[in-house]
Amino acid sequence: MELYGSITSPYVRKARIVLLEKNIPCQFVIEGPGDAAGNVARFNPLGKVPVLIRDNGEPLFDSPVIVEYLDSLSAPALIPPSGEERWQVLRWHALAQGMMDATVARLMETRRPAETRSMDFIAKQEQKVFAAMRFATENLGTGDYLVGDRYTVADIAMGTALDYVDFRFTEQWHNEYPLLNRWGKKIIKREAFAVTAPAS
Repeated sequence: MELYGSITSPYVRKARIVLLEKNIPCQFVIEGPGDAAGNVARFNPLGKVPVLIRDNGEPLFDSPVIVEYLDSLSAPALIPPSGEERWQVLRWHALAQGMMDATVARLMETRRPAETRSMDFIAKQEQKVFAAMRFATENLGTGDYLVGDRYTVADIAMGTALDYVDFRFTEQWHNEYPLLNRWGKKIIKREAFAVTAPAS
C-alpha cells in the first residue's frame, strides 16, 4: 500500500499514526495537494490528502474512511465494531475532525492578502475550535483514554487535533483547559505521535 500526503497535514498524520499503531506495512509518499499533475490529483478527484492506494490498486480518500479501512485490516480494533463505545469513539473522531477543519480553514484565511482577509471568518473558526475544546473538557473522563479503558481512534484523532492547534494556531488554550491539555500531553508521548510530529 501507499499513503500520499504532506508531513504537516493533521489528516495525513492521523492515518500515519493508525498505520504505526497497527504495524501495517505501507509506503509513505510525501506529496501535497497543490500539484495539479501529481498523484494526489490523479487518484482523488477532490485533490485532497491523504490518499491511500490499496494493494489492489484502488484508491481511498478522506481520512475517516482511510482510518476505518486500516483499522479493519488487523486486530485489535481501534474502532469498536458495535455498541455504545463505537458511537462514543466516532463522536470524538468527528469532534477532532471538526477542530482540524476549523484550524486549517483559519490558517488558509490568514495566508490571504491582508486586504482580502476576513477577520470575521477567522474569528468564527477560532470560536469553533474553542467550543470543541469546551465540549471535550466537559466530556473528559478521569482515565488515560477518552472512551472506556483502552486506546482508540478517539485518542488518535483528538491528540492529533490538539497538537495541530498548537502547531498552526495557538498554545494559549493550555491554561484555559488544563485538564484537556494534561490529557493531550500524555497521549502525544506515544511513539507513533512522536515520529509523526509535524515540521514547519
